[in-house]
Amino acid sequence: MKILFAAAEAAPIAKVGGMADVVGALPPILRKMGHDVRIILPYYGVIPEKLPEPPTWIWKGYAMFQDFDIFETVLPGTDVPLYLVGHGSFIPPRIYSGEDEDWRFTMFSNAIAEFAWNYWKPNLIHCHDWHTGLVPLWMHQTSDIGTVFTIHNLAYQGPWRWKLEQMTWLPWYMSAHNCMAAGIKYADRVNTVSPTYAQQICTPTYGEGLEDLLTFLRPWGILNGIEVEKLDPQIDKALPKNYSAETLENRLINKAALQQETGLAVKESTFLVGLVGRLVEQKGIDLLLQVLERFLSYTDAQFLVLGTGERYYETQLLQLASRFPGRMSAQILFDVALSQRVYAGADAFLMPSRFEPCGITQMIALRYGCVPIVRRTGGLVDTVSFYEPAKAKGNGFCFDRYEPLDLYTCMVRAWESYRYGDHWLNLQKRGMAGDYSWQTSAEKYVQLYRSIPGMENA
Repeated sequence: MKILFAAAEAAPIAKVGGMADVVGALPPILRKMGHDVRIILPYYGVIPEKLPEPPTWIWKGYAMFQDFDIFETVLPGTDVPLYLVGHGSFIPPRIYSGEDEDWRFTMFSNAIAEFAWNYWKPNLIHCHDWHTGLVPLWMHQTSDIGTVFTIHNLAYQGPWRWKLEQMTWLPWYMSAHNCMAAGIKYADRVNTVSPTYAQQICTPTYGEGLEDLLTFLRPWGILNGIEVEKLDPQIDKALPKNYSAETLENRLINKAALQQETGLAVKESTFLVGLVGRLVEQKGIDLLLQVLERFLSYTDAQFLVLGTGERYYETQLLQLASRFPGRMSAQILFDVALSQRVYAGADAFLMPSRFEPCGITQMIALRYGCVPIVRRTGGLVDTVSFYEPAKAKGNGFCFDRYEPLDLYTCMVRAWESYRYGDHWLNLQKRGMAGDYSWQTSAEKYVQLYRSIPGMENA
C-alpha cells in the first residue's frame, strides 16, 4: 500500500507535541511491514540545521496563486522518504503561532492535494489534525485516493469556513464549519490516539461542539506507542548511570545527579515528584497550583517541573520554587536530555491533565521506572492502572474528579506508599514490564486502512 503521511510535525526535525512522535515513529514500522510510506511536511526554517545534508529539489507546484517547491530527503535515522513543501511563509524558524498561521496551513493543505494529484499518487493519505483537515475534503472527489484523519487534539480546530472562503477554493459540497470538522466529515476513516479519548469526544464534555458528528461516525481509538528501542534506560546516553528492571538500585545515582543538577537537596530517601510538559491549562497546571504549596508544606517531598508555556503558570511556579529552596525546582525551558534524566531520576511522574488524548510522557515514565500519578482521562486511562497493594496490581496512582482535593489526596497516597520500599520496587518493575511499543498500534492502523473500501488489496 502506498501511504502519504501529511502533518504539521514529525520528530526529530519538527516537534512541538505528541503528533510529532506519532508521525516520526509510525511510518518506519509500517515500511518494515512492507508498505511504501512517505511523509510530507512544511519546510520550516528550523529544519535545515537538523538534516545531515540539504534536500533535493524535485518539483514545482502552484496553489492559492502561489508557487511552491517540493524537496525530497529522508527522515533522519530512518529510511522513510520525506517531502518538504517550500514556500516563503515557512521560512521563519517556527512551527506554530503567528498572524499567518491559518493561511500557512491552508496553503500546506493545498500543496498536499496538488502533490498527490500531479506528482506522487498514493493509495491513501493519512492526515493529522486540523492543519491537514482540508485534504480529505478535496480528496472526497478522487475515488482512487483514500483518506484517514487522526484527531490528536480536538480543542484546536483551525480557521472557520468564512475565513477559508477568503483564502482558498472550497468544493460545492463543503458543509463543514472549520478545518477539523471538514477532516472528520469527509475522511474515509477517523480515529483518535486512544480508545478512551475516542469515547470521550462523543460526549458534550469533551466533544468541542462536534460530539454529534463524532457519535454518528464512531471514530476508531488506536493507542499511541513510544520508540522503545531509543527510549531505553539501559542505553540512554543522557543518563549518568544506565540501569534495567534488574538493577534499579542504579536509579539512585540518577536521582542524586538530578537533584544536584536542578538545585534540590541531595537526599536519597526523599520522595521526588517530576513533571515534564507544556505549562498550559490542558495539562492541569491550574489544578496543581492549588495544591502544590500545601503538598510541600505538609510532606518532606521534593517537586521538579520542566517545561514552558503560559507566562502566568511559569511565574507562579518560579515563585513557589523560591519559597521552597532545595525542595522545589522550576526549570522553565525545553531540554530533551534533561527530560530523560527526570524520567530516570524522579520517583514519581505527575500528569493531572484536564484532558489527554493519549499522552506519551506517562509511558516513557513507566518504561524508566518512574511511577505515574495521573487523572483518569483519555489515554491515561488506557495506560495507567490504579495501584492496589493488597492484590499486587496496578502500575500507578489515579484520581477521577478534576478537583484540588482529589489531586492532593492522590499525591499524598503516592508519598506514603514510597515509604514501603519493597512494594515500591515491585510497582516500578510492573511499570517497566509493560509493552509500550508501536508494533501493536501499527497492526491496528493497517486494519484501519484495510477497512476502507477499495484498500483491501492495495
